[in-house]
Amino acid sequence: MKGLGFGSKIMFVINSLIAFLLLVSYLLPYISPKDFASLSVLSLGMPLLILFNLIFFIYWLLRVKKQMVLSLIVLLLGWNHINAMYRFSSSSQIEDDANLSVMSYNVRFFNRFGWLPKETIKEDILKFIDNEDPDVLCLQEYRTGDPISLKGYSNFNATPIKGVKGGQTIFSKFPIINSGSLEFPDTYNNAIFIDIVKQKDTIRVYTLHLQSSGIETDVEKLKNETSSHLFKQVGSTFKAQQDQVELFLAHKAKSHYKTIVTGDFNNTAYSYIYRKVKGEDLKDTFEEAGNGFGRTYDFKFFPMRIDFILADKDFTVNEFKTFDVKLSDHYPIKANLKLN
Repeated sequence: MKGLGFGSKIMFVINSLIAFLLLVSYLLPYISPKDFASLSVLSLGMPLLILFNLIFFIYWLLRVKKQMVLSLIVLLLGWNHINAMYRFSSSSQIEDDANLSVMSYNVRFFNRFGWLPKETIKEDILKFIDNEDPDVLCLQEYRTGDPISLKGYSNFNATPIKGVKGGQTIFSKFPIINSGSLEFPDTYNNAIFIDIVKQKDTIRVYTLHLQSSGIETDVEKLKNETSSHLFKQVGSTFKAQQDQVELFLAHKAKSHYKTIVTGDFNNTAYSYIYRKVKGEDLKDTFEEAGNGFGRTYDFKFFPMRIDFILADKDFTVNEFKTFDVKLSDHYPIKANLKLN
């Protein structure tokens, strides 16, 4: 740090710490939360760490200082993670009669508890769904006690079913030949699936709602939380998610159908949980054809993508879209897929 003033030395020390944390966070998708729960929490902050390193790079670049190399190297090493955070380009919509349109949407119980100051949320959501007209619709935080009916669709779990939790439902324009639920223990969360027939192909569609951390999104309320409590709470959540994902993967391994996995993972694309669900046989439709940050959750600090549509590698992703529709604390996503 020769040639730097005292203030610049302090800046570089901070820069070095943030660069180190970003390097560590690159490893987190490969580290089990059960082994290092507190460390896994760092994955939630990766977008901020990327942003801070970009700011430091620009800061040193404008001052024509060689210290800019540190953040530049760290950012280049994590280029795939930056690609997961922001899509600089996307494929244009490709109309194809063979397309299968899949939508995933956490509807937050249709605003049952009045989180949003509007009385027509349920009607507005139904109007939005009708306008978009997806072939397959996966809903999380759905109330079977207040069911909806969609013309032209078959469904699984849209009305109460004995032994099946009511938080998720799937609607399909194609015949449903099989369906079921994975009941996660000690939680209200679960996963459900359907097998549908499109022309001569049988396709399995899952929708997951993994354990929620319960972190406040309101800034003022969040200020009252201690950092130790937040780390403990999120670490415990990630451990529960790992158990749930292991149950899901064991179930998925028994199917030989081409698969689409949708849902609210309550975790990011930089996490161990996401990497395990995605595996080697699925691809992220946002990374294939998305645009921008792809924000799916209304978090005030930075764009957070925790809702996903993952598709078997035998699908071509002809379109992906995130809708800026403020009818829940989540934003709906939709992908057009073609099975090759």
